[in-house]
Amino acid sequence: MSTFILELLLKTTPRHEKKILSRLEAARQVHNAVLGEGLKRLQLLKESKLYNHALAMPRGRTGDNATRMQKRQYDARVAAFKKAERAVGLSKYDLMSWATQFTHSWIRDHLGSQEVKAIVMRVSTSIDRYRFGISKPCKQGRQCTHKIRRCDLCGKPKFKRHGQVHSVENITNLQGLRWRGNHVQWRDLVIPAIIDSNNPVHAHGLSHRVKYVRILLKVISGRNQFYAQLVLDGKPLQQHPTIDGAVVGLDIGPSTIAVVSENDAFLTAFCTELDDISKEMRVLQRKIDRQRRANNPDCYDEKGRVIKGKRPRNKSNRMLETEVKLVELQRKQAEYRKSLHGQLANRVLEMGNVVRTEKVSYLAWQRMYGKSVGKRAPGMFVQKLRYKSKVAGGGLEEFSTYNTRLSQTCHCGKVEKKPLSQRHHRCECGVEAQRDLYSAFLARCVENDILNADQVKEFWSSAGPLLQAAFREAKSANGGRKPSSFG
Repeated sequence: MSTFILELLLKTTPRHEKKILSRLEAARQVHNAVLGEGLKRLQLLKESKLYNHALAMPRGRTGDNATRMQKRQYDARVAAFKKAERAVGLSKYDLMSWATQFTHSWIRDHLGSQEVKAIVMRVSTSIDRYRFGISKPCKQGRQCTHKIRRCDLCGKPKFKRHGQVHSVENITNLQGLRWRGNHVQWRDLVIPAIIDSNNPVHAHGLSHRVKYVRILLKVISGRNQFYAQLVLDGKPLQQHPTIDGAVVGLDIGPSTIAVVSENDAFLTAFCTELDDISKEMRVLQRKIDRQRRANNPDCYDEKGRVIKGKRPRNKSNRMLETEVKLVELQRKQAEYRKSLHGQLANRVLEMGNVVRTEKVSYLAWQRMYGKSVGKRAPGMFVQKLRYKSKVAGGGLEEFSTYNTRLSQTCHCGKVEKKPLSQRHHRCECGVEAQRDLYSAFLARCVENDILNADQVKEFWSSAGPLLQAAFREAKSANGGRKPSSFG
Protein backbone atom coordinates (compact mmCIF):
# COMPACT_ATOMS: atom_id res chain seq x y z
CA MET A 1 0.00 0.00 0.00
CA SER A 2 1.15 3.55 -0.72
CA THR A 3 2.04 5.72 2.26
CA PHE A 4 2.68 9.42 2.67
CA ILE A 5 3.23 11.81 5.56
CA LEU A 6 1.37 14.95 6.58
CA GLU A 7 3.24 17.16 9.04
CA LEU A 8 1.20 19.45 11.31
CA LEU A 9 2.40 21.96 13.88
CA LEU A 10 1.13 21.28 17.40
CA LYS A 11 -0.16 23.99 19.72
CA THR A 12 1.71 23.08 22.90
CA THR A 13 1.82 24.59 26.38
CA PRO A 14 4.73 24.52 28.87
CA ARG A 15 3.05 21.53 30.54
CA HIS A 16 2.88 19.70 27.20
CA GLU A 17 6.52 20.49 26.48
CA LYS A 18 7.69 19.21 29.86
CA LYS A 19 5.77 15.96 29.47
CA ILE A 20 6.92 15.32 25.88
CA LEU A 21 10.58 16.01 26.73
CA SER A 22 10.44 13.54 29.63
CA ARG A 23 8.97 10.90 27.33
CA LEU A 24 11.65 11.56 24.71
CA GLU A 25 14.24 10.98 27.42
CA ALA A 26 12.52 7.70 28.32
CA ALA A 27 12.64 6.73 24.63
CA ARG A 28 16.38 7.45 24.63
CA GLN A 29 16.90 5.16 27.62
CA VAL A 30 14.98 2.36 25.92
CA HIS A 31 16.86 2.89 22.65
CA ASN A 32 20.26 2.62 24.34
CA ALA A 33 19.25 -0.44 26.37
CA VAL A 34 17.90 -2.32 23.34
CA LEU A 35 20.89 -1.32 21.21
CA GLY A 36 23.34 -2.53 23.84
CA GLU A 37 21.55 -5.88 24.11
CA GLY A 38 21.33 -6.22 20.32
CA LEU A 39 25.04 -5.53 19.76
CA LYS A 40 25.90 -7.99 22.52
CA ARG A 41 23.84 -10.70 20.82
CA LEU A 42 25.36 -9.81 17.45
CA GLN A 43 28.83 -10.39 18.89
CA LEU A 44 27.69 -13.75 20.34
CA LEU A 45 26.34 -14.67 16.91
CA LYS A 46 29.67 -13.96 15.22
CA GLU A 47 31.49 -16.07 17.82
CA SER A 48 29.07 -19.02 17.68
CA LYS A 49 29.97 -22.30 15.99
CA LEU A 50 26.64 -22.43 14.16
CA TYR A 51 27.29 -19.07 12.51
CA ASN A 52 30.85 -19.94 11.44
CA HIS A 53 29.64 -23.29 10.13
CA ALA A 54 27.04 -21.44 8.02
CA LEU A 55 29.72 -19.09 6.69
CA ALA A 56 31.81 -22.06 5.52
CA MET A 57 28.92 -23.62 3.58
CA PRO A 58 28.77 -23.13 -0.22
CA ARG A 59 26.76 -20.07 -1.18
CA GLY A 60 24.67 -21.53 -3.95
CA ARG A 61 22.49 -19.43 -6.22
CA THR A 62 18.89 -18.52 -6.88
CA GLY A 63 17.05 -17.46 -10.00
CA ASP A 64 16.09 -18.97 -13.31
CA ASN A 65 19.69 -19.75 -14.35
CA ALA A 66 20.58 -21.57 -11.12
CA THR A 67 20.78 -25.36 -11.09
CA ARG A 68 18.84 -27.52 -8.67
CA MET A 69 22.02 -28.22 -6.70
CA GLN A 70 22.80 -24.50 -6.38
CA LYS A 71 19.28 -23.77 -5.14
CA ARG A 72 19.55 -26.53 -2.51
CA GLN A 73 22.90 -25.13 -1.36
CA TYR A 74 21.41 -21.66 -1.08
CA ASP A 75 18.40 -22.86 0.92
CA ALA A 76 20.59 -24.93 3.24
CA ARG A 77 22.87 -21.95 3.95
CA VAL A 78 19.93 -19.65 4.68
CA ALA A 79 18.44 -22.25 7.05
CA ALA A 80 21.79 -22.55 8.85
CA PHE A 81 21.99 -18.78 9.37
CA LYS A 82 18.44 -18.67 10.72
CA LYS A 83 19.24 -21.48 13.13
CA ALA A 84 22.27 -19.54 14.40
CA GLU A 85 20.14 -16.39 14.83
CA ARG A 86 17.51 -18.27 16.80
CA ALA A 87 20.19 -19.69 19.08
CA VAL A 88 21.26 -16.21 20.23
CA GLY A 89 17.86 -14.48 19.85
CA LEU A 90 18.85 -11.71 17.45
CA SER A 91 15.56 -11.26 15.56
CA LYS A 92 13.36 -8.26 16.24
CA TYR A 93 10.76 -10.50 17.85
CA ASP A 94 13.36 -11.80 20.33
CA LEU A 95 14.37 -8.23 21.14
CA MET A 96 10.69 -7.28 21.58
CA SER A 97 10.27 -10.16 24.01
CA TRP A 98 13.34 -8.97 25.92
CA ALA A 99 12.00 -5.39 25.96
CA THR A 100 8.77 -6.40 27.74
CA GLN A 101 10.67 -5.84 31.02
CA PHE A 102 10.23 -2.09 30.46
CA THR A 103 6.47 -2.41 31.01
CA HIS A 104 7.27 -3.38 34.63
CA SER A 105 9.61 -0.45 35.32
CA TRP A 106 9.45 3.34 35.51
CA ILE A 107 9.32 3.43 31.69
CA ARG A 108 5.64 2.46 31.74
CA ASP A 109 4.82 5.85 33.30
CA HIS A 110 6.06 7.51 30.08
CA LEU A 111 5.81 5.01 27.20
CA GLY A 112 3.31 2.30 26.31
CA SER A 113 4.07 -1.12 24.90
CA GLN A 114 3.38 0.05 21.32
CA GLU A 115 5.87 2.91 21.54
CA VAL A 116 8.50 0.53 22.96
CA LYS A 117 7.88 -1.90 20.10
CA ALA A 118 8.38 0.89 17.57
CA ILE A 119 11.74 1.74 19.18
CA VAL A 120 12.79 -1.93 19.10
CA MET A 121 11.89 -2.20 15.41
CA ARG A 122 13.97 0.89 14.62
CA VAL A 123 16.98 -0.41 16.56
CA SER A 124 16.66 -3.88 15.01
CA THR A 125 16.68 -2.36 11.52
CA SER A 126 19.85 -0.37 12.27
CA ILE A 127 21.58 -3.51 13.62
CA ASP A 128 20.62 -5.46 10.50
CA ARG A 129 21.92 -2.68 8.25
CA TYR A 130 25.20 -2.71 10.15
CA ARG A 131 25.41 -6.51 10.08
CA PHE A 132 24.73 -6.88 6.36
CA GLY A 133 26.83 -3.87 5.33
CA ILE A 134 23.96 -1.69 4.11
CA SER A 135 24.85 1.25 6.36
CA LYS A 136 27.33 4.00 5.57
CA PRO A 137 30.84 3.03 4.38
CA CYS A 138 33.97 3.16 6.46
CA LYS A 139 35.10 6.61 7.59
CA GLN A 140 38.59 5.74 6.38
CA GLY A 141 37.32 5.68 2.79
CA ARG A 142 39.69 4.14 0.31
CA GLN A 143 42.31 3.72 3.02
CA CYS A 144 40.14 1.11 4.80
CA THR A 145 42.15 -2.13 5.10
CA HIS A 146 39.73 -4.16 7.20
CA LYS A 147 39.21 -7.73 6.04
CA ILE A 148 35.56 -7.90 7.03
CA ARG A 149 32.93 -6.17 4.93
CA ARG A 150 32.15 -3.62 7.62
CA CYS A 151 34.18 -2.68 10.70
CA ASP A 152 33.38 -0.75 13.87
CA LEU A 153 34.05 2.45 11.93
CA CYS A 154 31.67 1.43 9.15
CA GLY A 155 28.15 2.41 10.15
CA LYS A 156 28.01 0.86 13.62
CA PRO A 157 24.87 2.09 15.41
CA LYS A 158 25.67 4.62 18.11
CA PHE A 159 24.18 5.19 21.52
CA LYS A 160 22.17 8.38 21.90
CA ARG A 161 23.35 11.15 24.20
CA HIS A 162 20.99 13.28 26.24
CA GLY A 163 18.77 15.32 23.93
CA GLN A 164 19.60 13.36 20.77
CA VAL A 165 16.24 11.55 20.46
CA HIS A 166 13.84 13.92 18.69
CA SER A 167 10.95 11.64 17.78
CA VAL A 168 8.64 8.99 19.21
CA GLU A 169 6.19 7.01 17.11
CA ASN A 170 3.57 4.31 17.45
CA ILE A 171 2.90 1.24 15.31
CA THR A 172 -0.88 1.63 15.34
CA ASN A 173 -3.50 4.35 15.70
CA LEU A 174 -5.71 2.39 18.09
CA GLN A 175 -4.04 2.95 21.46
CA GLY A 176 -1.23 4.91 23.05
CA LEU A 177 0.00 7.76 20.86
CA ARG A 178 -2.82 8.29 18.38
CA TRP A 179 -4.69 10.83 16.25
CA ARG A 180 -8.24 11.70 17.21
CA GLY A 181 -10.25 14.35 15.40
CA ASN A 182 -7.94 17.35 15.01
CA HIS A 183 -5.62 16.63 17.92
CA VAL A 184 -3.01 14.20 19.17
CA GLN A 185 -3.95 12.13 22.18
CA TRP A 186 -1.10 10.60 24.20
CA ARG A 187 -2.19 9.26 27.55
CA ASP A 188 -3.14 12.29 29.65
CA LEU A 189 -2.03 14.74 26.93
CA VAL A 190 -4.48 16.19 24.41
CA ILE A 191 -2.56 18.44 22.03
CA PRO A 192 -4.46 20.30 19.29
CA ALA A 193 -2.91 20.68 15.85
CA ILE A 194 -2.84 23.86 13.80
CA ILE A 195 -4.79 23.05 10.61
CA ASP A 196 -5.28 25.46 7.72
CA SER A 197 -8.73 24.85 6.26
CA ASN A 198 -7.72 26.64 3.04
CA ASN A 199 -4.63 24.49 2.53
CA PRO A 200 -5.36 21.75 -0.07
CA VAL A 201 -2.47 19.63 1.27
CA HIS A 202 -4.03 19.54 4.75
CA ALA A 203 -7.48 18.80 3.36
CA HIS A 204 -6.19 16.00 1.14
CA GLY A 205 -4.13 14.41 3.92
CA LEU A 206 -6.85 14.50 6.56
CA SER A 207 -9.27 12.74 4.19
CA HIS A 208 -7.14 9.56 4.34
CA ARG A 209 -6.85 6.88 6.99
CA VAL A 210 -4.14 7.42 9.62
CA LYS A 211 -1.87 4.41 10.07
CA TYR A 212 0.11 5.78 13.00
CA VAL A 213 1.42 9.05 14.45
CA ARG A 214 4.92 10.34 15.12
CA ILE A 215 5.76 13.21 17.48
CA LEU A 216 8.72 15.21 16.17
CA LEU A 217 10.79 17.82 18.00
CA LYS A 218 12.45 20.67 16.06
CA VAL A 219 14.61 23.38 17.59
CA ILE A 220 13.94 26.70 15.82
CA SER A 221 15.77 29.82 17.01
CA GLY A 222 16.65 28.05 20.24
CA ARG A 223 13.02 27.17 21.04
CA ASN A 224 11.36 23.77 20.97
CA GLN A 225 8.54 23.26 18.49
CA PHE A 226 6.61 20.01 18.24
CA TYR A 227 5.04 18.53 15.12
CA ALA A 228 2.70 15.62 14.49
CA GLN A 229 3.66 13.52 11.49
CA LEU A 230 0.61 11.57 10.37
CA VAL A 231 1.57 8.47 8.39
CA LEU A 232 -1.38 8.13 6.00
CA ASP A 233 -2.67 5.39 3.74
CA GLY A 234 -2.79 6.53 0.11
CA LYS A 235 -0.91 8.84 -2.22
CA PRO A 236 0.05 12.48 -1.58
CA LEU A 237 -1.57 15.36 -3.41
CA GLN A 238 0.00 16.01 -6.80
CA GLN A 239 -0.09 19.73 -7.47
CA HIS A 240 2.10 19.50 -10.57
CA PRO A 241 0.84 17.49 -13.58
CA THR A 242 3.19 15.07 -15.28
CA ILE A 243 3.24 13.23 -18.62
CA ASP A 244 2.58 9.59 -17.89
CA GLY A 245 5.12 7.24 -19.47
CA ALA A 246 7.35 10.00 -20.89
CA VAL A 247 11.08 9.29 -20.50
CA VAL A 248 13.44 11.95 -19.15
CA GLY A 249 17.22 11.73 -19.28
CA LEU A 250 19.38 13.27 -16.55
CA ASP A 251 23.06 14.08 -16.28
CA ILE A 252 23.89 15.12 -12.72
CA GLY A 253 27.13 16.76 -11.65
CA PRO A 254 28.41 18.04 -8.31
CA SER A 255 26.92 21.47 -8.99
CA THR A 256 24.87 21.24 -12.22
CA ILE A 257 22.09 19.17 -13.77
CA ALA A 258 21.10 18.65 -17.41
CA VAL A 259 17.60 17.38 -18.22
CA VAL A 260 16.35 16.29 -21.65
CA SER A 261 12.94 14.96 -22.64
CA GLU A 262 11.21 14.54 -25.97
CA ASN A 263 10.02 18.15 -26.24
CA ASP A 264 12.04 20.08 -23.67
CA ALA A 265 15.54 20.42 -22.25
CA PHE A 266 17.36 22.64 -19.79
CA LEU A 267 20.74 23.00 -18.14
CA THR A 268 21.01 24.68 -14.75
CA ALA A 269 23.03 24.83 -11.57
CA PHE A 270 21.80 23.30 -8.34
CA CYS A 271 20.27 25.75 -5.86
CA THR A 272 21.36 28.98 -7.58
CA GLU A 273 19.15 30.98 -5.18
CA LEU A 274 20.96 29.55 -2.15
CA ASP A 275 23.25 32.09 -0.50
CA ASP A 276 26.80 31.20 0.43
CA ILE A 277 26.92 31.25 4.24
CA SER A 278 30.49 29.97 4.60
CA LYS A 279 31.80 33.40 5.69
CA GLU A 280 29.07 33.89 8.29
CA MET A 281 29.62 30.37 9.60
CA ARG A 282 33.35 30.92 9.85
CA VAL A 283 32.81 34.15 11.82
CA LEU A 284 30.48 32.41 14.28
CA GLN A 285 32.76 29.38 14.61
CA ARG A 286 35.76 31.58 15.41
CA LYS A 287 33.68 33.50 17.93
CA ILE A 288 32.63 30.25 19.61
CA ASP A 289 36.27 29.16 19.77
CA ARG A 290 37.29 32.42 21.45
CA GLN A 291 34.44 32.11 23.95
CA ARG A 292 35.33 28.50 24.68
CA ARG A 293 38.94 29.45 25.41
CA ALA A 294 37.86 32.34 27.64
CA ASN A 295 35.46 30.10 29.60
CA ASN A 296 37.97 27.25 30.04
CA PRO A 297 41.44 28.79 30.55
CA ASP A 298 42.69 25.72 32.47
CA CYS A 299 42.26 23.53 29.34
CA TYR A 300 44.90 25.39 27.30
CA ASP A 301 48.61 26.01 27.86
CA GLU A 302 50.43 29.34 27.57
CA LYS A 303 50.73 28.90 23.77
CA GLY A 304 47.00 28.28 23.34
CA ARG A 305 47.35 24.56 22.70
CA VAL A 306 44.84 22.06 24.12
CA ILE A 307 46.10 20.24 27.20
CA LYS A 308 45.76 16.48 26.71
CA GLY A 309 43.18 14.89 28.99
CA LYS A 310 41.18 18.08 29.65
CA ARG A 311 37.92 18.91 27.95
CA PRO A 312 36.42 22.41 27.85
CA ARG A 313 32.97 21.96 29.40
CA ASN A 314 32.11 25.43 30.72
CA LYS A 315 29.78 27.48 28.53
CA SER A 316 28.68 31.03 29.16
CA ASN A 317 25.25 32.36 28.22
CA ARG A 318 26.74 34.36 25.36
CA MET A 319 28.48 31.25 24.03
CA LEU A 320 25.16 29.40 24.11
CA GLU A 321 23.53 32.29 22.20
CA THR A 322 26.28 32.15 19.56
CA GLU A 323 25.80 28.38 19.17
CA VAL A 324 22.06 28.93 18.69
CA LYS A 325 22.80 31.49 15.93
CA LEU A 326 25.09 29.02 14.15
CA VAL A 327 22.59 26.16 14.35
CA GLU A 328 19.76 28.39 13.16
CA LEU A 329 21.84 29.60 10.20
CA GLN A 330 22.52 26.02 9.15
CA ARG A 331 18.88 25.00 9.68
CA LYS A 332 17.54 27.81 7.49
CA GLN A 333 19.91 26.94 4.66
CA ALA A 334 18.97 23.23 4.89
CA GLU A 335 15.25 24.02 4.78
CA TYR A 336 15.65 26.40 1.84
CA ARG A 337 17.76 23.83 -0.02
CA LYS A 338 15.08 21.21 0.59
CA SER A 339 12.47 23.55 -0.89
CA LEU A 340 14.63 24.26 -3.96
CA HIS A 341 15.18 20.53 -4.48
CA GLY A 342 11.42 20.00 -4.43
CA GLN A 343 10.85 22.73 -7.02
CA LEU A 344 13.52 21.29 -9.31
CA ALA A 345 12.12 17.76 -8.94
CA ASN A 346 8.65 19.03 -9.85
CA ARG A 347 10.08 20.74 -12.93
CA VAL A 348 11.71 17.47 -14.02
CA LEU A 349 8.54 15.43 -13.44
CA GLU A 350 6.47 17.89 -15.49
CA MET A 351 8.51 16.63 -18.45
CA GLY A 352 7.92 12.92 -17.67
CA ASN A 353 7.61 10.46 -14.80
CA VAL A 354 10.19 7.89 -16.02
CA VAL A 355 13.64 9.26 -15.19
CA ARG A 356 16.91 7.68 -16.33
CA THR A 357 20.33 8.66 -15.07
CA GLU A 358 23.78 7.26 -14.42
CA LYS A 359 24.53 5.65 -11.08
CA VAL A 360 27.33 7.66 -9.51
CA SER A 361 29.04 7.68 -6.13
CA TYR A 362 27.95 10.78 -4.22
CA LEU A 363 30.35 9.85 -1.40
CA ALA A 364 33.23 10.12 -3.87
CA TRP A 365 31.96 13.56 -4.86
CA GLN A 366 32.07 14.59 -1.20
CA ARG A 367 35.76 13.74 -1.09
CA MET A 368 36.55 15.47 -4.39
CA TYR A 369 34.16 18.45 -4.36
CA GLY A 370 33.34 18.75 -0.67
CA LYS A 371 32.45 22.45 -0.56
CA SER A 372 30.17 22.38 -3.60
CA VAL A 373 28.46 19.11 -2.66
CA GLY A 374 27.99 20.28 0.93
CA LYS A 375 26.15 23.35 -0.28
CA ARG A 376 24.03 21.83 -3.06
CA ALA A 377 23.52 18.19 -1.90
CA PRO A 378 22.92 16.46 -5.28
CA GLY A 379 22.48 13.09 -3.54
CA MET A 380 19.56 14.44 -1.51
CA PHE A 381 17.98 15.75 -4.72
CA VAL A 382 18.20 12.30 -6.34
CA GLN A 383 16.60 10.75 -3.26
CA LYS A 384 13.71 13.23 -3.39
CA LEU A 385 13.31 12.74 -7.16
CA ARG A 386 13.20 8.95 -6.67
CA TYR A 387 10.35 9.28 -4.20
CA LYS A 388 8.39 11.83 -6.23
CA SER A 389 8.71 9.89 -9.49
CA LYS A 390 7.46 6.73 -7.77
CA VAL A 391 4.45 8.60 -6.39
CA ALA A 392 3.76 9.98 -9.89
CA GLY A 393 3.44 6.43 -11.26
CA GLY A 394 6.90 6.20 -12.84
CA GLY A 395 10.27 5.68 -11.26
CA LEU A 396 13.97 6.52 -11.28
CA GLU A 397 16.13 4.12 -13.29
CA GLU A 398 19.87 4.19 -12.56
CA PHE A 399 22.26 2.38 -14.89
CA SER A 400 25.93 1.55 -14.61
CA THR A 401 28.50 3.88 -16.12
CA TYR A 402 30.82 0.95 -16.87
CA ASN A 403 28.85 -0.21 -19.91
CA THR A 404 27.44 3.10 -21.16
CA ARG A 405 30.18 5.77 -20.69
CA LEU A 406 27.82 8.43 -21.97
CA SER A 407 30.21 11.37 -21.55
CA GLN A 408 32.73 9.63 -23.85
CA THR A 409 30.33 8.15 -26.40
CA CYS A 410 28.92 9.52 -29.66
CA HIS A 411 25.80 8.02 -31.20
CA CYS A 412 27.80 7.20 -34.32
CA GLY A 413 29.52 4.51 -32.21
CA LYS A 414 32.84 6.25 -31.56
CA VAL A 415 34.14 6.26 -27.96
CA GLU A 416 36.71 8.91 -27.05
CA LYS A 417 37.90 9.72 -23.55
CA LYS A 418 37.55 13.42 -22.77
CA PRO A 419 39.13 15.41 -19.95
CA LEU A 420 36.83 17.20 -17.52
CA SER A 421 37.99 20.55 -18.91
CA GLN A 422 36.42 19.70 -22.30
CA ARG A 423 32.80 20.76 -21.84
CA HIS A 424 31.61 20.32 -25.44
CA HIS A 425 31.12 17.12 -27.39
CA ARG A 426 32.44 17.34 -30.95
CA CYS A 427 32.73 14.35 -33.25
CA GLU A 428 34.00 13.78 -36.79
CA CYS A 429 30.49 12.69 -37.80
CA GLY A 430 29.31 16.28 -37.32
CA VAL A 431 27.57 15.93 -33.96
CA GLU A 432 28.22 18.91 -31.67
CA ALA A 433 26.53 19.70 -28.35
CA GLN A 434 27.21 20.74 -24.79
CA ARG A 435 28.65 17.74 -22.95
CA ASP A 436 26.14 17.48 -20.07
CA LEU A 437 23.10 18.02 -22.29
CA TYR A 438 24.32 15.41 -24.75
CA SER A 439 24.87 12.87 -21.96
CA ALA A 440 21.34 13.53 -20.68
CA PHE A 441 20.01 13.00 -24.21
CA LEU A 442 21.82 9.66 -24.46
CA ALA A 443 20.51 8.65 -21.03
CA ARG A 444 16.97 8.72 -22.45
CA CYS A 445 17.93 5.94 -24.86
CA VAL A 446 19.54 3.54 -22.36
CA GLU A 447 17.64 0.30 -21.85
CA ASN A 448 18.86 -2.51 -19.58
CA ASP A 449 22.25 -0.81 -19.11
CA ILE A 450 22.82 -0.73 -22.91
CA LEU A 451 22.66 2.33 -25.15
CA ASN A 452 20.12 1.83 -27.93
CA ALA A 453 21.98 3.30 -30.92
CA ASP A 454 19.00 3.01 -33.29
CA GLN A 455 16.83 5.00 -30.91
CA VAL A 456 19.51 7.67 -30.53
CA LYS A 457 19.77 8.16 -34.31
CA GLU A 458 15.98 8.32 -34.58
CA PHE A 459 15.66 11.03 -31.88
CA TRP A 460 18.71 13.12 -32.81
CA SER A 461 17.07 15.04 -35.68
CA SER A 462 14.63 16.72 -33.28
CA ALA A 463 16.91 16.72 -30.21
CA GLY A 464 19.84 18.54 -31.82
CA PRO A 465 18.13 21.97 -32.07
CA LEU A 466 16.57 21.38 -28.64
CA LEU A 467 19.99 20.97 -27.00
CA GLN A 468 21.37 24.06 -28.73
CA ALA A 469 18.43 26.16 -27.54
CA ALA A 470 18.82 24.85 -23.99
CA PHE A 471 22.52 25.76 -23.99
CA ARG A 472 21.82 29.29 -25.23
CA GLU A 473 19.18 29.73 -22.53
CA ALA A 474 21.58 28.48 -19.84
CA LYS A 475 24.27 30.97 -20.95
CA SER A 476 21.89 33.91 -20.86
CA ALA A 477 20.31 33.00 -17.49
CA ASN A 478 21.32 34.82 -14.27
CA GLY A 479 22.67 37.82 -16.11
CA GLY A 480 25.16 35.78 -18.10
CA ARG A 481 26.89 34.41 -14.97
CA LYS A 482 27.27 30.65 -15.24
CA PRO A 483 29.40 27.88 -13.73
CA SER A 484 32.61 27.03 -15.58
CA SER A 485 31.30 23.47 -16.02
CA PHE A 486 28.81 24.80 -18.60
CA GLY A 487 31.62 25.50 -21.00
